[in-house]
Amino acid sequence: MKSQITEATMRLEPILKEDEKERLAHIHREPLTSLPAQGNLAAFIDHTLLNPAATPRDIIQLCEEAVNWQTYAVCINSWLVPTAQNILQGSPVKIAAVVGFPLGANASSVKAYESGWVTDQGADEIDMVINRGALKAGAWRLVIDDIRAVREQAPPPVILKVILETAVLTSEEKIIGALCSVAAGADFVKTSTGFDRGGATREDVRLLREVVGRDIGVKAAGGIHRREDAMAMIMAGASRIGASHTQEILQSHNQ
Repeated sequence: MKSQITEATMRLEPILKEDEKERLAHIHREPLTSLPAQGNLAAFIDHTLLNPAATPRDIIQLCEEAVNWQTYAVCINSWLVPTAQNILQGSPVKIAAVVGFPLGANASSVKAYESGWVTDQGADEIDMVINRGALKAGAWRLVIDDIRAVREQAPPPVILKVILETAVLTSEEKIIGALCSVAAGADFVKTSTGFDRGGATREDVRLLREVVGRDIGVKAAGGIHRREDAMAMIMAGASRIGASHTQEILQSHNQ
């Protein structure tokens, strides 16, 4: 796998800007010496509701559950961020908003505008969808610029996650997509939207962790319904779990 990562990095090299080369050069791929503490599983979870029919009332319930269960964040559609902000203001629970969701096929300027709007409304984190068509076409400069457009509208301390949709990518595309994300300044790579076929697998989480190293987050999402699923992803290297079945995961965890 190291040779594949090295080869992919070399293929990207000619199109990279200096700051992007610097980010890739500083990836720390030493083996993780310890796993995150697993005692509070809720602290790994983005409690998620991305159903397009979700109403403000649904989001209020989601936020109240997140506060009660002490999840790390809620993950919601962009138009509902103001509702979540009203409920979670003063709470430690973060607000993650999806951008370019679920296809990632929007123009970069549209993703950038949406990112600026949600951060203005109180989003702490953005889960954006990569331009999968550009990735598959080998238009890697476009992929990077698409992510950078969002990063520029939502600079740190806003956390930026890039959804790769790993279930529909080849191994090479997963590696290239993850490297493009790091080069563009993302804080996390994320497996899946949960809206396409397939979801997170231990193998994909392990691969992404190997590609991005120890300092970039890996979020596993899609198909995680039980405590065993969540723990398997954490053991494989996930630092965050996206879940709409949070209650089932936590009930089985506490039994």
